[in-house]
Amino acid sequence: MDIYQYDQSLRKQGYVRIAGIDEAGRGPLAGPVVSSAVVLKEGITITGLRDSKRVPEDERTSLFFAIQDAAIDIGIGIVGPQDIDRLNILRATRQSMQIAVEKLSIKPDMLIIDALSLPSVLIRQISPIKAENVSASVAAASIIAKYTRDKIMLDYHHEYPMYNFQKHKGYSTKEHIEMLQRYGPCPIHRKSFFRVMSLELPF
Repeated sequence: MDIYQYDQSLRKQGYVRIAGIDEAGRGPLAGPVVSSAVVLKEGITITGLRDSKRVPEDERTSLFFAIQDAAIDIGIGIVGPQDIDRLNILRATRQSMQIAVEKLSIKPDMLIIDALSLPSVLIRQISPIKAENVSASVAAASIIAKYTRDKIMLDYHHEYPMYNFQKHKGYSTKEHIEMLQRYGPCPIHRKSFFRVMSLELPF
C-alpha cells in the first residue's frame, strides 16, 4: 500500500479530515523542537513526497511550497530550548504536536502521529510504525516541520555565527561539539542534554 492509499483507506472508514503529525528536532543539542499537523486535500498527489530525512535540502524547499498548495490546513507548533530543558524532550515534543493540532483551523476526524500519542488531545489517533513512510499526511508534516525548523536555525546562525548552525542545524556533529568546547553553550543550547552538560567548557 502506498502512502496515498493508506490515507484513503482511513477516509473510506469515515475519517474524512485526516491530520498527519510529525516533528523535527528531537535529537539536536540546540534550538527548538518543531511539529507540524497537515490536512491534505483528498485525491491529490505531490510528486516526490516522502519522509523529510530522505529529501535533499533544495528538493525539500520545493516540496514545502507544493504541500502548502495541496493542504486544506497546516498547523505548526514550536517549543524552544528553555522549555525543552524544563519539560524534557519527550514532553516538549508532545507539547509542540498539541500546539500544531490546536493551530489548525478545522478539527480533524483522525490524527496519524509518528511514534507518539497525545493523551490530552481528544481526537481519534493512530501511530503506525515509521508513519512518515506509511502516510502521505505524515510525510507532508515531516517536510513542513523540517523546513520550518531549518529556517529557524538559519536565523540563529546569524545571531550566533561562531557555531555554524547553518550547516549542522544544531545536531551533534564533530564540528558542533568542537565549537561548544571552544565557546561554551549559547542561549539556544539545551543545557539538560548530556552532550552539552558533560562537556569540558572553557573558563
